[in-house]
Amino acid sequence: MMPNRRTFVAGLAALASMPGMAQSTPPFPSRVIRIVPFGTAGGPIDTLARVYAEKLQQRWSQPVIIDAKPGASGIIAADYVAKAAPDGHTVMFTLPLSHVNNAILMPKLPYDPVKDFTPLSMLATGGPMLVTRASAPYNNLKEFVEFARKQKVMNYGTWGNGSSAHLFGELLKRQSGANLVHVAYKAEAAAHNDLFGEALDFAWANPSTARAQIQGGRMKVLGIAGTRRVSTLPNVPTFAEQGFQGFDVDSWIGVYAPAKLPSSIQDTWVTALREITAMPDVQARLTAYGFEPLGNTPAQFMEVYKADFPRVSELIKAAGVTL
Repeated sequence: MMPNRRTFVAGLAALASMPGMAQSTPPFPSRVIRIVPFGTAGGPIDTLARVYAEKLQQRWSQPVIIDAKPGASGIIAADYVAKAAPDGHTVMFTLPLSHVNNAILMPKLPYDPVKDFTPLSMLATGGPMLVTRASAPYNNLKEFVEFARKQKVMNYGTWGNGSSAHLFGELLKRQSGANLVHVAYKAEAAAHNDLFGEALDFAWANPSTARAQIQGGRMKVLGIAGTRRVSTLPNVPTFAEQGFQGFDVDSWIGVYAPAKLPSSIQDTWVTALREITAMPDVQARLTAYGFEPLGNTPAQFMEVYKADFPRVSELIKAAGVTL
């Protein structure tokens, strides 16, 4: 097999060197750039994508639009980007749910999370917070668990089946022995509306949402998942600090393009994303949302991605989650 493969590759090289046979990379960017964010319009990823869109538009002098395609735990958005032309004009801003959790939980996806995408950069890492109404009769995880065990059932909301919030909720259910029932929403805001309307007992939130609701006197935070506290809510302890193990799996914001993206266009995107992420005002926005700014390379992105698979698989197993 090896000699045949070498002959084939050599033949391709010879063809490419012939006049009129070499394929040049099309100019980039040459038209409107489309960013497809995970989740709904107005959600945290959508909001952060708009920050990058403004910077990219200034940098490249081309219109950059946000085209949210919510639903199905990110599958609709990811499938759209996977099937887009690999010319750099369509990318996805997403969370691990679309490319890690779904791949583990679902026997079949309309896309391959590795083969159908070109990784560009992991912009930031972070973790979700367990939140409840400000009037709830508990103020930390220990008090919450003691209260929950005495209830017949407690409902909680997340932004999707298989999301990190769902996994953490089910892990907490197993560890506490309380009857915690998951309710999936298309967006974080919809779950919070039901929380305040008392259709839910607790929910999950990103730190930016939690801080705004705390300031409005409507919400309190019981703990944060992931490996660290966040600077915007420094008094909120992690699950591990409160004696709950297995919740130290960070989330991240990653940017993908379709597979077979020319290397020159990939380099253009990577340079832009890393330089924008390093801007003080962008770092401030990421920090405000409870994320640690990163802006790594495609190779570093894939290292984290590959390391996440066994960790998320173990979390799914520990939480007993199936779809």
